[in-house]
Amino acid sequence: MARSKSAKRSFWDQWVKWLKDERVSKIAAMSSFMGAIYLLISFISYLSTWKADQDKVLALSWRILFKSGSEVGNWLGRLGALSSHFFFYYGFGIACFLLIPVIVHLGFRFLKRSGWLGLLRYSTHTLMIMALLSMILDFILQDQGFPYGGSFGSRTNDLLSNFVGEVGLGVTLIFSLISFIIWFFNPSLQKLQFQTLGGSESDSFLDWSNAFKWNNNSNPSADNALTPNEIYLKNKAAANQSAGIEVDFGDFAENAGLAATIGSKADQIINPFGPSLEIETIAPSESITTKDPEQSESRPSYQPVPDEEDGWHDESHTGPYDPRADLSTYVIPSLDLLNDYSDQKFEIDRSELESNKNQIIATLLNYKIEIQKIKATIGPTVTLYEIVPAPGVRISRIKSLEDDIALSLSAQGIRIIAPIPGRGTIGIEVANKNKQMVPLKELLKSDRFNDQKMELPIALGKNISNEVVVADLTKMPHLLIAGATGQGKSVGINTILMSLLYKKHPAEVKLVLIDPKKVELPIYSVIEKHFLAQLPNQDEAIITDTSKVIYTLNSLCIEMDQRYELLKMARVRNLLEYNDKFVNRRLNPQKGHRYLPYIVLIIDEFADLIMTAGKEVELPIGRLAQLARAVGIHLIIATQRPSVKIITGLIKANFPGRIAFKVSSNIDSRTILDCGGAERLIGRGDMLYSVGSDMIRLQCAFVDTPEVERVITHIGNQRSYGEPYYLPEYKGDEADGAENSIVADDLDEMFEEAARLVVQSQHGSTSMIQRRLKLGYNRAGRIMDQMEALGIVSSGEGSKPREVLLFNEIELENLLQKFKRKT
Repeated sequence: MARSKSAKRSFWDQWVKWLKDERVSKIAAMSSFMGAIYLLISFISYLSTWKADQDKVLALSWRILFKSGSEVGNWLGRLGALSSHFFFYYGFGIACFLLIPVIVHLGFRFLKRSGWLGLLRYSTHTLMIMALLSMILDFILQDQGFPYGGSFGSRTNDLLSNFVGEVGLGVTLIFSLISFIIWFFNPSLQKLQFQTLGGSESDSFLDWSNAFKWNNNSNPSADNALTPNEIYLKNKAAANQSAGIEVDFGDFAENAGLAATIGSKADQIINPFGPSLEIETIAPSESITTKDPEQSESRPSYQPVPDEEDGWHDESHTGPYDPRADLSTYVIPSLDLLNDYSDQKFEIDRSELESNKNQIIATLLNYKIEIQKIKATIGPTVTLYEIVPAPGVRISRIKSLEDDIALSLSAQGIRIIAPIPGRGTIGIEVANKNKQMVPLKELLKSDRFNDQKMELPIALGKNISNEVVVADLTKMPHLLIAGATGQGKSVGINTILMSLLYKKHPAEVKLVLIDPKKVELPIYSVIEKHFLAQLPNQDEAIITDTSKVIYTLNSLCIEMDQRYELLKMARVRNLLEYNDKFVNRRLNPQKGHRYLPYIVLIIDEFADLIMTAGKEVELPIGRLAQLARAVGIHLIIATQRPSVKIITGLIKANFPGRIAFKVSSNIDSRTILDCGGAERLIGRGDMLYSVGSDMIRLQCAFVDTPEVERVITHIGNQRSYGEPYYLPEYKGDEADGAENSIVADDLDEMFEEAARLVVQSQHGSTSMIQRRLKLGYNRAGRIMDQMEALGIVSSGEGSKPREVLLFNEIELENLLQKFKRKT
């Protein structure tokens, strides 16, 4: 046993002695230098030979070293190709060049046989820089084909983007780069600031604070003579003085009894439950409409002089043209066909108002928030409590107590508006225990709905002040409706349709109704030959089949183009001017001119169309939304799944008019309205209506199905035109040129797997196909070109990933089957 220990000690001593030999250190140093030179040559060669070598290395891996007949382009042969591919493709990409200084540094350490701690620090810093550089290069140049950031940068970026998103990843990389610069160079920003401004540190502070003078009448020399504390007190006093001019807080404090005297303790509050409640109600007869900066008169302000050759000279017709003449016996439905729901009376519960007021005040006081005045405005379904906070109270503090106030009131649908635009108060909306129904009949009788200046009035409902809200569809010009199932979306569509039927003659407006669910709109088929528009030879008046929907939308695009051509010939800008010119017989029908009715397209469940048809529906919808306003074609689309894949940026940009019924989450609310709030509605017709920058809360008008049936039956029993309004015939392309450029046999063996990967990830990137399927650059590029030819991805735009044109695998399978049948 002792002999064994002695032998081990002797071997270890000899090994240590051998390591201390100067010759070993020199050989190790020379090996390091040679290794650095070898890597430098192989790396430089890789920059020009990687395309030719990548497929071979990926296919054979380390076996390429022993594979006879494998010719590579790297200057250092198969080992150079394998090593450079390993460092670039599976490592850090371009940042791997930073390994060479580390190896050279190691060689010098062997020569000096000292400084190993410095080598460790140098290597650690270099590794951190390589990691950051790899991520930055992959983020900027991820779709160039060449592995600029390597697998480390790509996979690390993918992992981070799943947590913080693409924008968050970019911000993180910028922050990391700045942090590295500060850590390694430690720049003196404070010293730089003082040197730029000049003077001492205290003088520089004063000069910087005085550099931004908004009042040209101020005296800089007087302010410079003050200390920073005196300047702060002076500004604070000026702010208090200006606040006192704008709002008479003293009067509010006297009425409320909540103001504390100057110099008293913070916890001494006079009459904590003292503010008197002012109740404000507005008579139901009063009405309001939405604001529209572009609203103009219903008739053109000028009368252009027509050319004589365009004039309609007909001796048998001397007066203006009457578009209603062909159906002159038509009678607009009577309001007696609708219910007034007078049996459901709404009474103000004074005790409920006082209780809610006291609970709101008590909850705010628990968090040491004083208020000076509170006022209640009673609406059909919610009551708005307007409060004026005491001076110095931050609005954000009240906004953060939304859930606490809801808990104290035990009420559904608490929503805080902080502040209310144009009023200088903070609003707290609380749902009423006894809710009032808003019958459509009451809205249709209002003066605002019967205003002759509105071309296509839509009776939406009543706002929180019990005022009637009517919108003009021609001023929107398109409307997006979204909300969860059973929250009033279908009733809202019926309200819109009934508003149009009660306002317009069949010659003035035509409806295109699309109902993929097949159960909501079929009752309107009774008025097919009065108000509906459809394709020739269409079996059903209400469009339910997806293929017919595509044809109908493209037919509307043709109708739009034809109308624009008529406007061009008539030298007018919009439908209103065109019809006015035609009615006054200043356009010749023999040259193709005709009276153009408004066309309103209504889609009841837009999400179902997008999921089944995708771009075939979205593209014509987007084109109509962008261009159809001037020619009198207006769109109303509704969906119960407000996701970003359904309500895309193109849809939102061209649908400024939006209605959100109750939704399940704040994300859905932001998808519809670009802000939260719809998730806190109480349902059953409670909605938020947004047009432009204005947003108001409404109770949607109610019309029951029996009422709708009575109205359309009244219309259907009258004399009709004998046939619907026919849209232009559309013939779909029998063959797609892009698809015919390739056949099924030309597709790569990995094409379908790559296409599924791209559709699943919704990321059209050649580098991703390379990494995930272990393909070379050339092969992955060919597959991406084939996907572009089949319409799976868009064309390339530089270094940006390609847009994926299909939303799910169902669309992909349908496309592939269609392609295989054609070829």
